[in-house]
Amino acid sequence: MSYLDEVFGLTGKVAIVTGGGRGIGQTVAIGLAKAGAEVVIIARSNADETVEKITAEGGKCYFVRADVTKEADVDAALAEIMKKSGHIDVLFNNAGICKHQGTFEASIEDWREVIDVNLTGEYIMARAVGKIMADNGIHGSIINMASMSGTIANIPQWQCSYNASKAGVMHMTRSLALEWAEYGIRVNSLSPGYIATPMSVDTPQELKDAWLPLMPMHRMGKPEELIPAVLYLASDASGYTNGSDAIVDGAYTCF
Repeated sequence: MSYLDEVFGLTGKVAIVTGGGRGIGQTVAIGLAKAGAEVVIIARSNADETVEKITAEGGKCYFVRADVTKEADVDAALAEIMKKSGHIDVLFNNAGICKHQGTFEASIEDWREVIDVNLTGEYIMARAVGKIMADNGIHGSIINMASMSGTIANIPQWQCSYNASKAGVMHMTRSLALEWAEYGIRVNSLSPGYIATPMSVDTPQELKDAWLPLMPMHRMGKPEELIPAVLYLASDASGYTNGSDAIVDGAYTCF
């Protein structure tokens, strides 16, 4: 085993990825599998494509259907995973949505939906997985999906609900890191900038034209450029990293 495999490898680990059927979740799931983890996708919709991509290359992966905003769904999914895999070592808490809406146009239902998925859903998953880790003496890693939008307010699109949800994820992460440090459970967050995924690719061109001049690197990030940060936070390499937010944004938030 090489030094890199020893420090950053995930052989023998079980890693859950929520929202792993496409985009960043799918890319990260593949990266975790290549690092040796058995990957479990939790999503509302079918994730067969991700499972097939991983297993076709000799990796281990399976899919459990669940809605992360529903505690009963999450509890049932985690019970199935524990029965099948025996332990949970890593959670990449990735499921999320965004609505580009002005505050005067957005309904309270729109606000609640974004907060429910992005913040409450991540809390439900983190809480349930953290309890399993604590009860079983697992010194695990929970990586919550935040965003540079939790640090800055994006322009020219208006997305108050999304920005607020991601700022909440970041502070939730710090709070859980402090609370669960005694159990050896590390909780960190990942804050991507503009990443070229199906969600952003389908964004109106006028918005992307407005973003580009603001990007110091003059391009959007690639989903695979998030994998090294996730592997660091998931592996023993980050044994003393707790309550941190890893910003991967091409220097967007530097001004």
